[in-house]
Amino acid sequence: MRFRFNERKAAQAAAYLIKLRGGRLNYMKLIKLLYLADRRVLVERGRMITGDHMVSMPHGPVLSTVLDLINWGSRTPSPWSEYITTSTSYEVALARELETDELSKYELRILDEVDSKYGPLDKWALRDLTHDLPEWVDPDGSSDPIDPQTILHHEGKSQEEIRQLTHDAEDTYFLDLRSRPHVSQS
Repeated sequence: MRFRFNERKAAQAAAYLIKLRGGRLNYMKLIKLLYLADRRVLVERGRMITGDHMVSMPHGPVLSTVLDLINWGSRTPSPWSEYITTSTSYEVALARELETDELSKYELRILDEVDSKYGPLDKWALRDLTHDLPEWVDPDGSSDPIDPQTILHHEGKSQEEIRQLTHDAEDTYFLDLRSRPHVSQS
């Protein structure tokens, strides 16, 4: 099951969560909130907000490209650096006024609901919560990919539903490759 990473959409979703939390946010907390939002959209709609690769890491599941953007930034001006800046060693902040033109009303609602439910938790409580998700496997100091189908299976989707969602995701992936060359691919 493949998705295409959309950096602008990921940046807008991250910026939206940062704004909901007052304009600054611990980066591990941001990664966990984005992961939980992507996971929920995956289960409900068979797609993701960011399209990022999910991986198990020692502190729980994360979105791989988002983590890289937070840790290393971008070598060139990018949608991420347009919206998000690293303010201290463990915080990110808004770099500019928020836009949400890439996000649907549904996605904004999911981000609001994820923030309402999990935003009040500190980063360690979020880490512990994501360690309890069935798709997370301790990578023993490294990282292991998380197959979205595993999440769907654990959330009670039938094999037929998973096959159909995978087929739909593959169709969307290839259509997106052809129609949106400006979107970053990971």
